[in-house]
Amino acid sequence: MPGRIGLALALLLGAAPLVAQTPGEPLSAIDWLSDVVRTPAPVAPAEDISEGVDVEPIAVAPLGALAVDGVGLVPASVSGLPRDFWGPTATADLVRRMGALGPDLPDPARALLFRIVLAELDPPVDAGADHGLFLARIDTLLRFGALDEAQALLERAGPTEPDLFRRWFDISLLIGTEDRACAAMRAAPDIAPTFSARIFCLARGGDWSAAALSLETAKALGFVSGAEETLLSRFLDPVLAEDLADLPPPTTMTPLTFRMLAALGEAPSVNGLPVAFSHAVLAPTEGWRLRLEAAERLARSGGLAETRLFAAYTERRPAASGGVWERVELVQALDAALIAGDAGAVTEVLPQTVDAMRRVGLLPVLARHYGARIAQVLATAPPSEALDAVYLLSPEAERLALAGRIGDPMGAALARGLEPDRVPDDALAVALAAGFAPLSSRLEARSPAIQTAAERLQSGRLGEVVLETLGGLSRLSPDPGDVETALWVLRRVGLEQVARDVALALWLAPDPVR
Repeated sequence: MPGRIGLALALLLGAAPLVAQTPGEPLSAIDWLSDVVRTPAPVAPAEDISEGVDVEPIAVAPLGALAVDGVGLVPASVSGLPRDFWGPTATADLVRRMGALGPDLPDPARALLFRIVLAELDPPVDAGADHGLFLARIDTLLRFGALDEAQALLERAGPTEPDLFRRWFDISLLIGTEDRACAAMRAAPDIAPTFSARIFCLARGGDWSAAALSLETAKALGFVSGAEETLLSRFLDPVLAEDLADLPPPTTMTPLTFRMLAALGEAPSVNGLPVAFSHAVLAPTEGWRLRLEAAERLARSGGLAETRLFAAYTERRPAASGGVWERVELVQALDAALIAGDAGAVTEVLPQTVDAMRRVGLLPVLARHYGARIAQVLATAPPSEALDAVYLLSPEAERLALAGRIGDPMGAALARGLEPDRVPDDALAVALAAGFAPLSSRLEARSPAIQTAAERLQSGRLGEVVLETLGGLSRLSPDPGDVETALWVLRRVGLEQVARDVALALWLAPDPVR
């Protein structure tokens, strides 16, 4: 028995001594991530005993830290961003601004944020061993549910440290690649995010007896809470769990808790959980409606490619009506009409499809996916409200505006990057128009916010200014002044197409934006 207990202790404690999390210590902006079991802080170096020697201070950072903060998936030559994008701005300021960006960003602004987060850029000037900006980039992707991108970015950096591994492990749990993560944990047990995770992985590897013994040891040593012990006990003995009442909802739902509850047949609805959890119900074994609703939620947040959403829409014939089934039926009808090249059928079904998708915030997704095909099939159709909406939110907006195929004068001007001649008496419309005034206009005539942004750009703080600009758009009803500043900044730094796309997204957004 002492040998078995020793084995359990080794499995729990790993190869290095571990320290429990300090109570109340914040770990991440993502409050559903697993609690991390941290390694001890490094011992401070001995005090320098030399005397009478003046040494000029030298700023240093570990090479590994610099490498991680500079890791990206998109080369600078492809992203269109300069390698010194972060300039002289401190990491803490960049992390704070990035963390303030929420799910209300217009789709084009969110796409720019993802481009920044995934780009290979020089690390901040004060990059340190805590990889602060890299973790903020990962957490940004997690907030929007972009788990595939976050996983790829972590694997590019190498999730070999606790803060990196726990994010990679939680992502693996949600997208169904936990066996690979468990194999990595068994190879390097000291990076495990929690003791519960180690016990879970022992069970996933088929070593149920070692998992049970480890649970008993962890309980005796106080490494698991009462709620964790109850859940793990049921997970390790599902037959026993069948005769017990369902567990009460956990205080915090982590990916590991979700997976174990799902294994017990007690998985909660993902609708009340952070959007990243929607990935957990995309497996083909889940019900079609559940997968459709999850795919819609993720596509809306930018966490799922639109091709996957429309593949789910067209999977088979709907068996009911109303709600998501109405959208399935309309999308299938539109898809069939486009495949057949039937202009009459497309014209008939498009207005209903546009209205249905707009009501659930998916009109931009529809426009990106079908805009070019609709423009081809309806090449001779006169402008209409539904066509304007699809065309202006599609990558074809400028071309179609130049061809005179858009009936909305304001939208057509914005698509071409021009200051509209006629502007509705509306604060947002005025701000959108002002944002496309010639950049050569005197800076003194601009708002104080634009003048401040210009000064900071002059000092090389490009990344800081762009993040702050996006922050002004990250609200359900952005302030018109923030909108004008955002458009000026985007155009000033060479992101003209992004500025046009943002303006069109705001112009066509339903209330309460307009």
